[in-house]
Amino acid sequence: MKNNQINFFKSGDFNSVLKPLEEDLKTFREKRIVKIENFEVQETAKELNIGIFGWYAICPSNELKKNKIFYFSMYDEPLLLFRDENNFVRCVKNVCPHRGASFYDGDLYNGELTCPYHGAKFTSEGSCKNIDRLTCSHIIDSNYKNYAKKIHLYQYKTLEKDDYIFINYLENPETNLIDDEKRFEINNHELSKHGFKIEEYVSEEVLVDFKCDWARIIENHLDILHIFWVHGDTIPDKDVNKNVLTSFNQKININKEFIESIYSYKNDPNKEFIRIKFIPPGRILIYKGDPNSSRYVQVLDHIPLGNNKARVIVRHYRKFLKNKIFRDLVLFEEIQRKTFYKIFNEDYMILKTQTYNLKLELLKNDEIKLLGEDKIIKYYWNWYKKSEEKDNPWRYSKKIENNMDVYDKLIFKYPPEINKLDILNNLKIIRKTLIRYASPLLLFLLLI
Repeated sequence: MKNNQINFFKSGDFNSVLKPLEEDLKTFREKRIVKIENFEVQETAKELNIGIFGWYAICPSNELKKNKIFYFSMYDEPLLLFRDENNFVRCVKNVCPHRGASFYDGDLYNGELTCPYHGAKFTSEGSCKNIDRLTCSHIIDSNYKNYAKKIHLYQYKTLEKDDYIFINYLENPETNLIDDEKRFEINNHELSKHGFKIEEYVSEEVLVDFKCDWARIIENHLDILHIFWVHGDTIPDKDVNKNVLTSFNQKININKEFIESIYSYKNDPNKEFIRIKFIPPGRILIYKGDPNSSRYVQVLDHIPLGNNKARVIVRHYRKFLKNKIFRDLVLFEEIQRKTFYKIFNEDYMILKTQTYNLKLELLKNDEIKLLGEDKIIKYYWNWYKKSEEKDNPWRYSKKIENNMDVYDKLIFKYPPEINKLDILNNLKIIRKTLIRYASPLLLFLLLI
């Protein structure tokens, strides 16, 4: 091997030393580069026709039990879900129309809500069935009946589809909601509408809450390049590695219902790396190849709980490892969940600091540099800013003081401190391992 230090002292020629070092550095940098070489945009519509108000997947169906109330919020508006006497899902504003109290610590039985403040009992349709208990009708003036009619719950449309519970979050809830599921359509959210045959898949899911900006989380999940740097040691894919030179071609499809970005390898244009599809207002699909033949699809739903408060539901559909006995034996679901928690934890610090820095305007909007490889991010932010200005979804957040966090403990079901979820999952792995492997061994030892 050539000794550059000796050559330097012999010749005094700095270039003889520096040039090889520069070449080595260049090679090192090249190995760490992940970039988009070129992109193609196909527009069938100039912009999405769906704004921030619309259908959101709020929780998996199995999260909502009979006679149990599921509390959450949307843009800081307190809401709740429950199943009525016919198992139809109801979404109700968590405000009693009598005196403005919360239904927290109230009763739910057979689809009827009871307020804990004065005992007002509401039918699943939203009308108060015991108005006489709230006040004495014989000493009320002639407007008693009109007053009684105003004691009515505010509701949002709901739909249960693909084992998700959706709500149609709009500017104003309704008091005369018709209970006809067939009237409600979420076509662009149904996976079958995007070519996936869900009956051919099995799935697992993870729910995590974040104390950071909802829109930034969506941006993060649309950003393909960060996975090489942030998750290169976590994602089990040999091509996801920050030390490997990877160049992509990018094709972006835009229509009224979604934005899709398809990434293929530059050195092999026929080989696809991944597809990302954004379905407003909060759903992302991640998969590879044609939906009819794709071995997996990852569905990410983003719920804007409030200002710097968000929930993410990740459901991973796959066509492999479908045998439940084998999955249980190798603890596949728990191990996969552990991987998801690690990925979220790697993102979380970035998202928290990013939210903090941008909220304080430590980086001005005109200083944010969106390069060519950030093309889908640019389209996303164009949609978001227009929709935010039009719909004004944060109308409640602007009225809340910093110390008014009365609902935080109630709403945060999946701790923002992801380590807590990981610890619980580890304990589950240990418990199942002991039951499945140690117990038979102990029994065998006792028998002999």
